[in-house]
Amino acid sequence: MKVKAAILEEIGRPGPYAETRPLTIEEIDLEGPREGEVLIKIEAAGLCHSDLSVINGDRPRQVPMVLGHESAGVIQEVGPGVTRFAPGDHVITVFVPSCGHCPPCRAGRPALCEPGAASNGAGEMIGGGTRLSRNGQTIYHMTGVGCFAEYATVSQNSLVKVDKDVPLDIAAVMGCAVLTGAGAVFNTGDVTPGCTTAVVGLGGVGLSAVMAAHAAGAEKIVAVDILPDKLKIAQELGATHVINSKDPDALEELRQITDGGVDAALDFTGNVHALGFAYQATRRGGATVTAGLPHPDAKLEIPAVTLTAEERVLKGSYLGSGIPTRDIPLFLKLFAQGRMPVDRLMTHKIALDDINEGFDRLHSGQAIRQVIDMSS
Repeated sequence: MKVKAAILEEIGRPGPYAETRPLTIEEIDLEGPREGEVLIKIEAAGLCHSDLSVINGDRPRQVPMVLGHESAGVIQEVGPGVTRFAPGDHVITVFVPSCGHCPPCRAGRPALCEPGAASNGAGEMIGGGTRLSRNGQTIYHMTGVGCFAEYATVSQNSLVKVDKDVPLDIAAVMGCAVLTGAGAVFNTGDVTPGCTTAVVGLGGVGLSAVMAAHAAGAEKIVAVDILPDKLKIAQELGATHVINSKDPDALEELRQITDGGVDAALDFTGNVHALGFAYQATRRGGATVTAGLPHPDAKLEIPAVTLTAEERVLKGSYLGSGIPTRDIPLFLKLFAQGRMPVDRLMTHKIALDDINEGFDRLHSGQAIRQVIDMSS
C-alpha cells in the first residue's frame, strides 16, 4: 500500500531544519504484515531527542530511514501467527522488540533483547528485512517502528495493548518519554519514599522522571537544566529544588541542598559533561543512572577509586530497565490518578508536514514533547 511518511535522506544536515529539510514528506510503499506482525494506523507520534540524535549524526543509522519510535494507533490487520492482538485494538509502540527467548528476555530484561538489538542496529524488522521501499529502493525502519508515517507494519513483539478510553496522544508518549523516564526512577534508580534524587536534563524523559520521583515519595527532588523555563515546569511537576547548571556553583549548591549529594542522580542528556555532573552529585553509597545516548565516540572519565572506596554505582537504563507490558499499565494508572500528569509534557501538536520545524523547536529547547496528529 502507499503511505505518506517522513524520510530521513541524509545524516548530519545542518539546521535550521525548516530550511535544510533533512526529512522529506512523500508517498512510499509499505508491505503488509508477515508472520507475527501487524499493520497499524498511526494516530499520534511523539518527536523525541533520540530521533534528533539520528538526524544530527550523534546516533548514526542507515538511510534512507523512516524515523519515529514513540507512537500509538489502531491495528488494521494482523499477520499469520499473531495471537495477542486483533483488528481494532489500540496499541502503543515500544522501541525495543523483545523476542521472549534470548537470555536477557528469559531473565526478565526485554530492553536488552539480543535479536531486538541486532535488528534495530540494522534498521530492519526483528523478523528480518524491511517492509518499506521507494521505487524499488530499500527504506529502513527506526527501531522496527518507523512511525512518522500514516501506517506502519510492526512486530507484535513491539506492542503493548491499551484500553480504548486512553487518549492516543497520551498513549503515544508512554512508549518512550514516560517508559524511559519513570522506568529509570522506579526500576533502575530504586527511588523510594524519603530518599533524595537529582534529575539532570529536563526534556520529556527528564520531566517524566521528575513526576515519577514525586509519585515515588522522594523527599528532595533537585531538577537540573540550563533553561529557566524547563526549571519552572519541573517545579510545577514536583521538583523541590531547581538548579541552573550554567551557574559555576551549581554542584556545590546541590550538595548543600542534599547534605553532600543525592541517593540517586539520573541523567537524561546524552552529554558526557552532564553525566559527569550527575556522578559528582551522587553521595557515597549512592547510584548514578544514565538514560542518555551520547555519540558512540564520547568517553566518560571518573575517579575509579570512588567505585570501591565510596561503594558507588554507575548504571545504564535502557527502556527504563522495564517490562513494558507491566510498566505502561502502571504509569497509565498513575496518570489517571493525577499523580503523573503526563499531559503537561505536550507543548505542541503538529502535522506531519511540519516535522522539520518541530525538530528545530526540539533542538533549541522551545518544546518538551511535540505530538504529530496524523489526522491533521
